[in-house]
Amino acid sequence: MQASSTNVRWRILAMLMAYAAMCHFNRMSIAVAGAEHIMHDYSISETKMGMVYSSYLFVYTLCMMPGGWVIDRIGPKKALMILGFGSAILVPMTGLASYAGSALRVVLVLCVIRALLGVVSTPMHPGAARSVSFWMPYQTRGFANGLVTGAAVAGIASTYFVFGYLMDLTGWPCAFLVAGCATLLLAIVWSVCCADHPNQHPAVNERERKLIAEGQIAVPTQSGIVEDFSSSNMTGALLRWIRGNRSLLLLTLSYAMYSYFQYLFFYWMQYYFDHVLELGQADGRLYATIATLAMAVGMISGGWIADRIESRFGTRRGRAITPACGMIASAVLLSLGILAGQSLWVVACFVLAMGALGTSESSFWVTGVELGRQRGGISAAILNTGGNAGGIISPTLTPLLGKIFGWKVGLGVASVLCIFGAALWWWIEPRGLESTAETGG
Repeated sequence: MQASSTNVRWRILAMLMAYAAMCHFNRMSIAVAGAEHIMHDYSISETKMGMVYSSYLFVYTLCMMPGGWVIDRIGPKKALMILGFGSAILVPMTGLASYAGSALRVVLVLCVIRALLGVVSTPMHPGAARSVSFWMPYQTRGFANGLVTGAAVAGIASTYFVFGYLMDLTGWPCAFLVAGCATLLLAIVWSVCCADHPNQHPAVNERERKLIAEGQIAVPTQSGIVEDFSSSNMTGALLRWIRGNRSLLLLTLSYAMYSYFQYLFFYWMQYYFDHVLELGQADGRLYATIATLAMAVGMISGGWIADRIESRFGTRRGRAITPACGMIASAVLLSLGILAGQSLWVVACFVLAMGALGTSESSFWVTGVELGRQRGGISAAILNTGGNAGGIISPTLTPLLGKIFGWKVGLGVASVLCIFGAALWWWIEPRGLESTAETGG
C-alpha cells in the first residue's frame, strides 16, 4: 500500500502567510501612528507625513531588483530570514523618533528608519511567490498566492485595531517595540522549520515531491537555487532579458496602476474616514479595517476563481479575465463612492472597491514568476518594482491633489489609472507565449 502524501507544503504556505501578515503589519503601523498621534503631537502636515510613508516605498522599490537577484542566488529561505531579523531590529527603532525633539527632526529620523526597513523588506513578495512556485502544484498556485497576499492584507487590517490598542495601552513608541519582538519570534520559527525546496526538507515524502512536481513549467536545481546572470556583464544581460520580455513589461506597468490604487487606500483610508468625512477615530478604525479585510477576502477568493477560470478557458484568456474584471469593477465602485452624498454610501462603495481590487492580486504574482522561469525571483522583483513605483507616488500625490483640487479629484485619478491597468491585460501573454496558440491550463 502506497504511503499517503505528507502535507509539509501547507505548513510552508502557512509560514509564508504569517510572514506576509507580520511584514505588512509593520509596514502599515506607521500610518496608524501617524494618523492618531505623530501628526498631531508634532504638528506634522499631511504632505510631510506622506514623505515618511514614501521613504519606505522609495528605498523598497530601489532595492527590489537586487533583492530578486539575491533570492535567486541564496534562495527564498535565507532572503526571508534577512527580512525577519532585520525588521525585528528596525521596527522597535521607529519609536526612537519620539526623542528627536522638533517636527523636522522627527520627520528626518522616521524617514531614515523607514527607508532602512524598506531595504530589508524587499524579499517579502518575490520570495514568497518564488517559494510558492517551488512548493505548490501548478494547479493550486493561484489560490496559494491569493492566501499569501490575503494574509498580507489581513495583517494590514489588523493594524488599525491591534496597533491602535497597543498605542492606547503603552504609547506609540512602545507599541513598535512589541511589534518588533513578535517579528523576532516569527523569524526564529521560519529559520528553524522551513526550507527552500521540497528536496531539502526531511519531512517531505516521495509522494508529496511528485505531487508538487506536477505541472512544473521550469524545473529548479536540486537545491532550489538558480544561478542567474552570472556573467561579468550581469547588468547588460539583465537589461536585454527585460527588453525581450514584452509581457513582463506590460504586466509590471499594469501592476503599477493597480498599486497606485491600492496604496492610496492603505495609507490614507483611515485618515479620509476620520478627518475628511469627519466620522471620528473609532469609526475611522472600524471602516478602514472592514475595507481592508474585504480586500483580503477578495485576494483569497480571486486566487481560487482564477485557477477555476483558467482550467476552463485556457491560460491566455483565463488568466486575464479575473484581474481585468476586478480592476474595472474597483474603479467603477470608487467612482460611485466619490459621487455618493452620504458618508455610509461612500464607505460601502469603498469597501466593495477594495474587495473587487483584491481579486486581481494573485494573477499578477503567478504570471510574474512564470514569465521569469528559472529567473523567477528577479522576474517577481521587477513586477514588484513597478508596483511600488505606483505606490511611491500615491501617498504623496494624493494629499497634494486633495489640497489643490479636493480629495475627490485625488481619488478620481486612481480610478482612471486602474482602468488603464486593466486594459493592459489584453496584450499580456502568460508564460511568455508571445507566438500564440491558445494553451490549456
